[in-house]
Amino acid sequence: MSAPSSGEAIDPTTLTVGVLGGTGNQGKGLALRWAAAGIRVIVGSRAAERAENSAQEYRDATGVDHIIGGHNAHCATEADVVLAAVPWESHAETLTGLREELKGKILIDCVNPIGFDKKGPYPLPVEEGSAAQQAEQLLPETRVTAAFHNVSAVLLSDMSQPQVDCDVLVLGDDREATDVVRALADAIPGVRGVYGGRLRNAYQVECLTANLIAINRRYKVHAGIKITDLD
Repeated sequence: MSAPSSGEAIDPTTLTVGVLGGTGNQGKGLALRWAAAGIRVIVGSRAAERAENSAQEYRDATGVDHIIGGHNAHCATEADVVLAAVPWESHAETLTGLREELKGKILIDCVNPIGFDKKGPYPLPVEEGSAAQQAEQLLPETRVTAAFHNVSAVLLSDMSQPQVDCDVLVLGDDREATDVVRALADAIPGVRGVYGGRLRNAYQVECLTANLIAINRRYKVHAGIKITDLD
């Protein structure tokens, strides 16, 4: 199923979502929540066996069978929308290796370039401006968006929590693509997708995760963000 075009109602359950880095914490949490919402999910990894092992774990956790695992290339090829939830250190290499498979697809980049030292988390400089802008440069024929940076992986993965109470800022230059991504955010109970501007504004959203990590460590919580004065 292709992503809807302008003017069509967006039903996220008609989409297949691939999760690159689906064996990591953020990818796991989003894969679980989307699958529980009735969305077909493909877990991607460099090792197909590892991906399928994770998919089996997620099927057991959600009680649904529309989660499969496979190599990253299979994940990118078969999905309508692809989430990049890979470590920053392998971001460029992973996406470059999937340039052909990601042509024409909507890519959601949720990678946070963050470092840690004895003072705590801090944002890393990115030559292209942001991780999302790096993806845009590496994938000129892909519809790149940025979202899901500031959602707690712990809360997403805890299926005993019926809702995840936060907003998700969705950034991108392709309005149809950002509408699809907002619908995927809305599919998670308690989450609201909010258009947050052009892709050039992704860096500060990526950096905000360092602040949230510091808050979480200080107050022993799993903080997210909420945008006020919206219906």
